[in-house]
Amino acid sequence: MIDNINRYIDHTLLKANAKKSDIINLCEEAKKYNFYAVCVNPCYVKLAKELLINTNIKVCTVIGFPLGQNTTSTKVFETQLAIKDGADEVDVVINVAKLLDNDLEFIESELNAIKLTLKSNVIMKVIIETSYLSKEDIYTISQICEKVGVDYIKTSTGFGTRGANIEDILNIKNAVKSEIKIKASGGIKTREQAEKLIEAGASRIGTSSGVKIVNKEN
Repeated sequence: MIDNINRYIDHTLLKANAKKSDIINLCEEAKKYNFYAVCVNPCYVKLAKELLINTNIKVCTVIGFPLGQNTTSTKVFETQLAIKDGADEVDVVINVAKLLDNDLEFIESELNAIKLTLKSNVIMKVIIETSYLSKEDIYTISQICEKVGVDYIKTSTGFGTRGANIEDILNIKNAVKSEIKIKASGGIKTREQAEKLIEAGASRIGTSSGVKIVNKEN
């Protein structure tokens, strides 16, 4: 059993109907359970940063979420605004269609453009949406992420056809040689799921069920 599982968790609320009161509650839960981060939509970054001042809890937001089909310039601008509002980490959705079309130059160029906008202390995670990818696709995008020098590869938005599984984690690990980290997300609702993904190699868990996981509720 993983004793400090709370410190693996990005306490997440990305629903379209999440209200200000819901974000306040999310941040209060994060402080109560000492989660590693909260993950909120860009419009709530400034609020979350204010609520978590004088804590060690990071504020994470999403870029190009959930489809990844925004233009590169839009993603870059969105990233710049998120950092201005106080984001410590950004989770960037790739343009999956470009990957499936084998337009690898576009993928690499877009990730580099976003990375260039980041301050040195801002963590960049890249959401590859594994539910739409073959093993070969996962290998390819993982190698691009490694080449660009991102901090994490993240499995899923939670809006795809499925979330993270152990095979995804192992496929990513097998594709990279560096110490690039992995964030498992999507459909992680129990402590058993979270622990298995961590044991497989995930360094972070993105979930809206963080409270249930730390309290061992199934």
